[in-house]
Amino acid sequence: MTVTKNPLRDGWTLIVKRECATCVMVVPVIERLMRELPSLTVYTQDDPTFPEGVVSVSDLDLAVSWHADIDTVPTLIFRENGVETKRTFGWMRSEWRELTGIADLGNELPEFRPGCGSMSVDPDIVDKLRVLYGGEILHSRQIEIASAEDEFEAMFSRGYTDGLPVVPPTPERVMRMLSGTTRDPQEVVVLAPPDLVELTIEKIAINAV
Repeated sequence: MTVTKNPLRDGWTLIVKRECATCVMVVPVIERLMRELPSLTVYTQDDPTFPEGVVSVSDLDLAVSWHADIDTVPTLIFRENGVETKRTFGWMRSEWRELTGIADLGNELPEFRPGCGSMSVDPDIVDKLRVLYGGEILHSRQIEIASAEDEFEAMFSRGYTDGLPVVPPTPERVMRMLSGTTRDPQEVVVLAPPDLVELTIEKIAINAV
């Protein structure tokens, strides 16, 4: 399990990906910002060579995008003294000009273009990212099942079910369930008889998937 704190430094940060028409459109703007904003760091989600001609940092593992709560690309962020003070996403010329203080930024571009969905919120991988970068909140013991072992048969043989269909509570499924609440996963909700075992929010989520 990998857990990484927000890696953004003070100064300007831009998150982009090649498979986004708006990101491709603003490449001339990015090139200018690299010249006029010395602190700018450009992170690319899908192609380390994008944008061409710009020194970018790979975010293929999406750690930066995840911890910076990136929903849309391109996203331009400014941090000062460890605190984010400015953010805009997609392309709106007036907002980019206001944030950067460059009055004629993007003259050659249209006034507005919507951004694209960040890869860090892709439904196909978001559950894995929750576990990878937020899974430290799970405290329950994990059961290892051999790759050749049927997980449903294994749960039955170990007495986890009376034979009725069950859904294996994988870390991804549990984290998805916990994303629906703001309560502490380790908060004790009730003592369950007959042994008065503490039932936490996490334990309830495990049984609810």
